[in-house]
Amino acid sequence: MERRIHEGRNVKRFREMLGIKQEALAYELGDDWNQKKISVLEQKETIDLAILKDVAAALKLPVEAFQNFDEEQAINIISNTVNNNDNANGNSLFSYYPTINPVEKWLEAIEENKRLYERWLKEKEDTIRMLEAIIENTKR
Repeated sequence: MERRIHEGRNVKRFREMLGIKQEALAYELGDDWNQKKISVLEQKETIDLAILKDVAAALKLPVEAFQNFDEEQAINIISNTVNNNDNANGNSLFSYYPTINPVEKWLEAIEENKRLYERWLKEKEDTIRMLEAIIENTKR
């Protein structure tokens, strides 16, 4: 059975993790948005990519965060990790099972993507400034 990512639920989860109210997100998205429209958006399983990009920009997250995060899968991984460690014999050096928090790793990946995106954006802005300077010099 293929699992579907619920993009609207992910928007809600990340918005709440960031401590942003629906009204504040609506304000960031512009005049066409209000709290009720955000509420409806968060109920949608699939969100139009253009809207998802706007939401991602407003929340300062990569759009992939909303497209790829599967909370149930993360909970299952965490649950399995905890259950496996509970069965370990604490008296043996060989019973040590390091726990890797997948949500933490995923959030680190988001931060890295954000840094890469910001660097790319700065390079594009620098290129635009350079091209504007060239155009300005050719007008003289």
